[in-house]
Amino acid sequence: MREGRTELARTTLVVLFIGTLILASVWILRPFIAPMIWAAMIVVATWPLMRRVQARLWQRRALAVLVMTLGLLLVFVVPLTLAITTIVGHADEIIAWARGLATLQLPPPPEWLRALPLFGESLAHLWQTLAAEGVRDLALRAEPYVGQIAKWFLSEVGSFGIVFMQFLLTVALAAVLYADGESWAGWLRRFGARLAPQRGEEAVALAGQAIRGVALGVVVTALLQSLLGGIGLALAGIPFATMLTALMFMLCIAQVGVVPVLVPAVIWLYWSGSDGWGTFLLLWTVFAGTIDNVIRPFLIKQGADLPLLLIFAGVIGGLFAFGLVGIFVGPVVLAVGYTLIDAWVREKPAAAGRDDPR
Repeated sequence: MREGRTELARTTLVVLFIGTLILASVWILRPFIAPMIWAAMIVVATWPLMRRVQARLWQRRALAVLVMTLGLLLVFVVPLTLAITTIVGHADEIIAWARGLATLQLPPPPEWLRALPLFGESLAHLWQTLAAEGVRDLALRAEPYVGQIAKWFLSEVGSFGIVFMQFLLTVALAAVLYADGESWAGWLRRFGARLAPQRGEEAVALAGQAIRGVALGVVVTALLQSLLGGIGLALAGIPFATMLTALMFMLCIAQVGVVPVLVPAVIWLYWSGSDGWGTFLLLWTVFAGTIDNVIRPFLIKQGADLPLLLIFAGVIGGLFAFGLVGIFVGPVVLAVGYTLIDAWVREKPAAAGRDDPR
């Protein structure tokens, strides 16, 4: 009896010690957790590309890591720097343009709007009402808050240094993972096998496929959509097209799309009397705002053969739960859980069949 109590006490102390050690390690590594997750996601998603680069560089891993690191700097750091520089450089113009909302007035409704079937007359009447009363009154009411909002936005941009350092840390960690990726992958497979001998390695492989599928489906689609939207804005002569393109990219990453940026630009063009460019940008908005429905499912299926609804739920739920990094973490967690549950469900009828006396 005494030996049993001694063994229980020793087991309890060991568990407490291990738990305390894990908590202390997480506390120490807390500043590096988010950059490490980002670096791991980037390396897993771009690992096939890194292998192709290495094959073209005489199988020299160091040269391949250097090329991939420079590529990450170009893809992540340079656009962010340009976007923030554009915002800061045009801060006075942005504030002046925002304050000028009080002087804006809607022109008379265009004839084509009145000629639209079913809703043409109603839309034209609403346009006339806004032109006569609503726009100016709304602008006058909002004008006192414009300066405060602009100052708050610029103060948030002032924390660019912290964001920039996190990006640099992510790139540095990605370079370390690129250099010894096979060892890290082997360690994760062994870890998965220790947790679940039959399904552990499969879960690790599935996590990699889910990361690659989400990276292809979400990031590539967001990049394509934002570039198309930026081209349309630039052709139509919309001011701050570069800054709005960066904003569209972030909205696409967050699964919102380019429409919240392009539609106000279309309204502004009609408002300013540029009906031709307004119609062009309207058609361009329909094209750029719906192309993701074709491209995203195709790209996601290339990386992971999972239900599309599962991927979308993981992206949106992960975004709300964990922030921007949750775009990748959410689908991975749901994909692994779904596969393990699906495998368990599929195995149950087979076990029942063996027990059947017939």
